[in-house]
Amino acid sequence: MRSVTRTFLAVLLVVLVGLLALGALPSYLGSGDPYRLEATPAAEGDGPAYELNASEGGITEQRFQYFLAAVESEDGRSEAYRRGPYGLKEEFTHSPFDELSTFREFAPANATDGDAVHVRYNDTRYRVRVVRP
Repeated sequence: MRSVTRTFLAVLLVVLVGLLALGALPSYLGSGDPYRLEATPAAEGDGPAYELNASEGGITEQRFQYFLAAVESEDGRSEAYRRGPYGLKEEFTHSPFDELSTFREFAPANATDGDAVHVRYNDTRYRVRVVRP
């Protein structure tokens, strides 16, 4: 095998290993205070809400893991998420900020309340927001 071919294969291998590491490592990186998605029951008369219907396949555990964790927890908060240094982690991992922005994107215009979004799930209306305890 020629040295040029060996060098090319070595560089290709290093690039592949680097890309694999970028996919796996960011979930282990984290710094600063934890962020949590908070889902608190809200009064029904507060206007429209984003309808999240599990029976239509609109919700999956991978897509809304923080929301489901918050709804199922006793204190209404999801597990902690810590941002990575230099913004690297946010590019490669799913965060509560992603879920909140999805709710904002598809919610009716007046379903937002400041930094929160009203979401209806399993016949219960929730006020959903990202908090820093």
